[in-house]
Amino acid sequence: MKLATYKDGSRDGQLVVVSRDLSTAHYATGIAAKLQQVLDDWNFLAPQLQDLYDTVNGGKPRHAFPFDPAQCMAPLPRAYQWADGSAYINHVELVRLARNSKVPENYYTEPLMYQGGSDDFLGARDDAPFASEDWGIDFEAEVAVVTGDVPMGSTPEQSLDGIRLLMLANDWSLRHLIPDELAKGFGFFQSKPATAFSPVAVTLDEAGDAWQQGKLNLTVQSQWNGRTVGMCDAGQEMTFHFGQLIAHICKTRNVRAGSIVGSGTVSNRAIEKDGKKEWVKGYSCIAEKRAIETILDGKPSTDYMKFGDTIRIEAKGRDGLSVFGAIEQRVARQGK
Repeated sequence: MKLATYKDGSRDGQLVVVSRDLSTAHYATGIAAKLQQVLDDWNFLAPQLQDLYDTVNGGKPRHAFPFDPAQCMAPLPRAYQWADGSAYINHVELVRLARNSKVPENYYTEPLMYQGGSDDFLGARDDAPFASEDWGIDFEAEVAVVTGDVPMGSTPEQSLDGIRLLMLANDWSLRHLIPDELAKGFGFFQSKPATAFSPVAVTLDEAGDAWQQGKLNLTVQSQWNGRTVGMCDAGQEMTFHFGQLIAHICKTRNVRAGSIVGSGTVSNRAIEKDGKKEWVKGYSCIAEKRAIETILDGKPSTDYMKFGDTIRIEAKGRDGLSVFGAIEQRVARQGK
């Protein structure tokens, strides 16, 4: 099933069930008002939502209405936890190679992860506000999962059973603020503003056979100012699957229902062509493009985003239809 949260003037919005083709929606009020309620009581409430979903797909229920992504908050507008990994080692290798830095050996055996702000997410069509272009504004196209309860000490295989929903994410980064923050030895904070998520979150069955062993084997498409810059395979080169990412958190703590875990920037390796490397699938963040330019030319030539720039992130299923709807955002000057 596909679930979204409509804006209603409150912090947590109103839960709606959305048809498979993203054309129709129906309020889930008679079952649950908020998505967190469903995550807290999944085994009881999810089957009821599934029945409503089947009804929405099977015809036109009396109270159905046209689905409008512009009315969506993030599917889970605020969460108990937002933990973002860096599951694609190729991304790390590129960024490190561009600055002549070696990737530590443990990066290949243990995921990188940071804990971001989870109290204020952006909807898929919300503007992304920033005070300055000098901060190095960058999009990051990612896959994310929403969990149920996953006990401390869970294995990667056990952790997979705790995944309830899939989403796309745009994990905004302010690249020029990152170096000073990391130099303090305490990680990201101001350099990681509010993250945006796809209009809908979907259950695993909606991905069909594209969901395998904790990976989403679909192409994540990124269009910057209307130009396609990334057609990156989210499954093929994911070094750590979502079960491993969740288990990484579970080493020392419980993961509670309503936690969101991100994959990090979807990234694919170059191919060798006529003795040269070519990144034919493009990129899912500008920092990676700049790293490639530095490797090839000795310096980056692509600037970060400016006010008025747009980014569109989407993934289509085997049938060619949008699975999650598209994230479509505009970079805006804060307060304007």
